[in-house]
Amino acid sequence: MSIDSDDPLSRLDMEKRFSLLVANVVDYAIYLLSPSGHISSWNAGAQTFKGYDEEEILGKHFSMFYTDEDRAAGLPERALSTARNAGRFEGEGWRVRKDGSRFWAHVVIDAIRNKDGGLIGFAKITRDITERREAQLALERANTALYQAQKLEALGQLTGGIAHDFNNLLAVIVNGLDLLALQPPTPGIARVLEAMRRAAERGSTLTQQLLAYAQRQSLHPQISDINRVIRDFETVLRRAVPAEVSFDMDLGSDLPGVLLDPARFESVLMNLVVNACDAMPDGGRLALRTARASLAENEVGNLAAGDYVRVTVSDTGAGMTPEVAARAFEPFFTTKEIGKGTGLGLSQVHGFVTQSGGDVVLDTAPGKGTTLSLYLPAGAESASDTPPQAGPTEPAQQHATERFRVLVVDDEPDVLEMTVELFRNLGYEALQARSGREALEVLERERNIGLLFSDVMMPGGMSGIELARRAREMAPDMRITLASGYPLPALQEAHGALDEFTMLAKPYRLVDIVRSLRELH
Repeated sequence: MSIDSDDPLSRLDMEKRFSLLVANVVDYAIYLLSPSGHISSWNAGAQTFKGYDEEEILGKHFSMFYTDEDRAAGLPERALSTARNAGRFEGEGWRVRKDGSRFWAHVVIDAIRNKDGGLIGFAKITRDITERREAQLALERANTALYQAQKLEALGQLTGGIAHDFNNLLAVIVNGLDLLALQPPTPGIARVLEAMRRAAERGSTLTQQLLAYAQRQSLHPQISDINRVIRDFETVLRRAVPAEVSFDMDLGSDLPGVLLDPARFESVLMNLVVNACDAMPDGGRLALRTARASLAENEVGNLAAGDYVRVTVSDTGAGMTPEVAARAFEPFFTTKEIGKGTGLGLSQVHGFVTQSGGDVVLDTAPGKGTTLSLYLPAGAESASDTPPQAGPTEPAQQHATERFRVLVVDDEPDVLEMTVELFRNLGYEALQARSGREALEVLERERNIGLLFSDVMMPGGMSGIELARRAREMAPDMRITLASGYPLPALQEAHGALDEFTMLAKPYRLVDIVRSLRELH
C-alpha cells in the first residue's frame, strides 16, 4: 500500500474520508502500526473485538494481543517481517482480549510505503471468525464420526459373518469330540482329545469376541448392581495384575442398577485390566472407578440425555499416539508383538458396551497414560435373571428317558450329519433335511415326529423361524428347538417374539442338547 497524491488538499480530504470510514467499521478491527509494530490508530471494530478503548491502547505494541505461547515462539515479529519483505502477511490464530478471553482471528497485515518506497508503517485488519472455525471443526468431527461409524459397521458385518460360519465349523469339531469322549479311549488318545477340546474352546472364545465386536453376541442381561459384580470379580482381577503394578479401586455409592450381562461384563473388565497392565511393563498405577454420570443429549457420542453409570479404567502407561487411538477399537488391530494378542480386546469392549446401550470414551496421549470410560444406561427396565445352567461337565446320560423321533434341519452338511449323530447317540431316531421346504415335506410325510431341531439361518427363502411356525400350525404339540449363532434380541427384532420356541446358541455341545431336551419334557 502506498500514499501518493500531488494535491495536498485532495490528499487531506481523502484521508479524512478514509479515516471516518475506518473509524465507523464495527465488523473488522482496522488500525495502523508504526514500522516497529506500535499501534497508532484504533477503530470501533478493534474496540469491540479486543475490549480496549483508544486512549489506553495507542502506543502499545501489537504483540500484546498474541498468546504467551505465540509471543515466545516469535510469531508477531515473523508476521511483521513477512509483511515488510513480501508486502503482505495473512494468517489465522488465537488472539487475546482485554479480559483474557480468546478468539480465533483471521489477520491481514499490509506494508504501507510512501511514493519513494520507504516503509512508513503497516495497516492491520483483524476478523473474529471463532464461530466459523467452530462450525468447521464440528463439521469435520461429524464427518470423522460418520466415517468411523461406517467403517465399524462394515467391519462388524464382516466379522459377524465370519463368526457365524466359524460357529458351524466349531460345532462339528466340538460335537465330534463329545462323541469320541463317550468311547473308552486309551490314555494317549485321551490326552489328544483334551488338547483338541482346549483348542476348540479357544476357537469358541475367539468367535464370541468377533460377535461381541459385531454386536451380535448372545447376551443374557439382567438388572445388576455394578459394584457388586466388580467386588465379586475383584479376586480374579487382582490375580491378573502383576506385583509391580499397584491396583486401586474406588467404587461410587448409591449407583442405580444397570441392565447388562454380568458374565460378559466380567470379560470386559478382564480385557481392560490386562491391556492396562501390558501398557505398564515396568510397573505403574492401575485404577478402577465407578460413578453416576448425568449426561446431556449427545454429550457422549450419540447417547440420549439421562443418568448413566460410568466405569473407568485408567493406567499410567505409555499412552497412545493419535494415530493408534483412532484405530484402537478396530478388530485385529494391535501394537503388541506377534503372538501376544489378537487385537480383539478393545473391539470386544466397544461391541459389548454399544450392544448394552452405552458408549466408550478413550482418553490417551503419549506419556500420559490411558483412560477408558464405559457409560452404561441406568434405570433400565427390569430383566429376568438368567436361569442357572449346568456346567460343561454334566454327564450326557442324565437326560429324560422319553424317546421320540427327531427331525434335524441344517443347510451345512457337516453340521447336519454331526447333530444327527448326537441325537442317535442319545437313543433317538433322527431324520434329516437340508432346507425348510425339504423339512416341510418330511413333516407332511412323517406324522409322528416329536421334535423339530432346526438351524435359524438357512438359504432358499425360508428361515428356521418360518419353518418352526409352519410346523407348529401342522402339529401344535410338536416340540421345537432352534439353534443360531446370532443373539436372541437381534432375531426377535427381525422376526418378532420367539418365546414359544426353545433357543440354543451355536456352537452347541452334546450337554446343551441334553439340557434343552430336559426343558422340553
